[in-house]
Amino acid sequence: MQINKIKLALGLVAGMAVAMPMVASAAADQEAAIANANNWAAPRGNYLNHGYSALAQINKGNVKNLKAAWTFATGVNRGHEGSPLVVGNTMYVHTAFPNNVYALDLNDNQKIVWSYFPKQDPSVQAVLCCDNVNRGLGFGDGKIFLQQNDGMLVALDAKSGAKVWEVKNTDPKVGATNTNAPHVIKDKVLTGCSGAEFGVRCFFAAYNIKDGSLAWKAYSTGPDAEVLIGADFNKDHPEYNALSVYKDVNGGNKQGGSFEALKAGEIKIGEKELGTRTWLKPQAVQDGWQHGGGSVWGWWPYDARTNLVYYGTGNPSVWNPDVRPGDNKWSMTIFARDLDTGVAKWGYQMTPHDEWDYDGINEVILFDKGGKTYAWHHDRNGFLYTFNAGNGGLVAVEKSNPFVNWATGVDMKTGVPQKDGKYSTHQDYNAKGICPAALGTKDQQPAAYSPKTGLIYTPLNHVCMTYEPVESKYVAGQPWVGATLTMFAGPDGVMGGFGAYDPMTNKKVWYNKEKFSAWGGALTTASNLVFYGTLDRWFKALDAQSGKELWKFQVGSGVIGNAFTYGHAGKQHVGVLSGIGGWAGVAMNLGMTNDTDALGAAGGYKELTKYNAAPGGGALTVFSL
Repeated sequence: MQINKIKLALGLVAGMAVAMPMVASAAADQEAAIANANNWAAPRGNYLNHGYSALAQINKGNVKNLKAAWTFATGVNRGHEGSPLVVGNTMYVHTAFPNNVYALDLNDNQKIVWSYFPKQDPSVQAVLCCDNVNRGLGFGDGKIFLQQNDGMLVALDAKSGAKVWEVKNTDPKVGATNTNAPHVIKDKVLTGCSGAEFGVRCFFAAYNIKDGSLAWKAYSTGPDAEVLIGADFNKDHPEYNALSVYKDVNGGNKQGGSFEALKAGEIKIGEKELGTRTWLKPQAVQDGWQHGGGSVWGWWPYDARTNLVYYGTGNPSVWNPDVRPGDNKWSMTIFARDLDTGVAKWGYQMTPHDEWDYDGINEVILFDKGGKTYAWHHDRNGFLYTFNAGNGGLVAVEKSNPFVNWATGVDMKTGVPQKDGKYSTHQDYNAKGICPAALGTKDQQPAAYSPKTGLIYTPLNHVCMTYEPVESKYVAGQPWVGATLTMFAGPDGVMGGFGAYDPMTNKKVWYNKEKFSAWGGALTTASNLVFYGTLDRWFKALDAQSGKELWKFQVGSGVIGNAFTYGHAGKQHVGVLSGIGGWAGVAMNLGMTNDTDALGAAGGYKELTKYNAAPGGGALTVFSL
């Protein structure tokens, strides 16, 4: 093959998916690395969260010839989420708790150049909600950034592994931890907060990349000044600033009660201080919002043209909805914030007054079409949303699967889901047949976008549940869930799938069933391939246009990591972390067997023991032609 053809196939010039104005920043090295498709220099490959690569050497015709090129055992068990980073000739690999980091030399048989072993208190593991996961690393300004489970945000010298600075972001003593990958953008490193299941009031924070000093912190609940809501917040869509979007039916927050969506003319819009005023009495603790949850731990895109960063907030605390009447803003919300100041330009609450733990943390994906920029989001609540990225205007909303039953649809004028009262949940009442289950039609496993096909490729959970809220008292640092769950396969007869959707309509283009939830993050490439992993140990390649399976390989443990790709020495490589865990696998890892253990995962995923050793052993497997 001629050298110019190799360059074209490996994408040595910037792919169209990452073409954007370069910004003057401390992370200029990261921006240059992202522009070279041979690297995988950001958690999802580029700032737009595409999970896409311009590499094309591996294609539909030769993917059947993929072979395992090398493996690396992490030495750590439990769930391995996220993916390594690749910058030049170095790969940076992370692990589950205790979050070890390895720098591997791709020029020298993956020799370990340096390693970093955090000294974390083992007790931190007890306050990690859903397994000992960590979603990856950040790179920029000559540093590798690690957000440890114990809340320490650490900057390491990318060449030597020496610690440059560290800062305490969360406090495990009150149940606040971290599982997210730090995201490096311009002169800041962004990180979040986990702990809604412990009554933590969570936030999104930006630290200065040079010294770790705090640039800004935006809380998910509370006063406008602390949520960083400015005067022009939602100025184009004041209906999102509603004091309440529902009226009570049969008493609302009591057994037999439910909620009817208000019509556009009935909603009191353009209101202020909703992060406090929508947490009504009675409350199990204080006024509710002080321990209101709203965790932040997903994957966050950035648009350099508008300087906006996007993210979602998680469930309100506690899971018993009867003790927190009101919309409970700004949990379950997609925010768009100015990167420099943190001030929110717009915010849209997907599940007002959440009754099912439908965290809104799943990733936002930015894409352009017809000269406009759109923001796409697959929410845990089962709906696919497309917004105008600039002002949050709804463009399309559809159910990801017809089995979603807690709401009949979403009003495009108000943005309010039309709840079905049959599936409302109340204290000491066992609501049955709710679809999806609390882990949603998709959880943390990120979807991918292809600028070649214009489609979104998303892993799917097809799981339903019973849900019984119970009384629960808040104690700092102790679990504060307030609900008992069981989970079971949805009406398709399987627990998962993988599908392609048109993000302009959110209509399904094709869909494949999976025996278990597809818990591995997706990758798509310029050769119209899609890669993802499964809980029963398969790593698969599909035709992005038809969904036809073209290749698969069974790795050592279930996959909850994200597929990634890179080019080195003239060859394209594709890889994935294995090591089962996360919410779907934590019960198996811990030997839990009661159906309600691990918030219902033990019963729902009991068959995983037929396919996996426990606990899941962490490993990286890399493939090439």
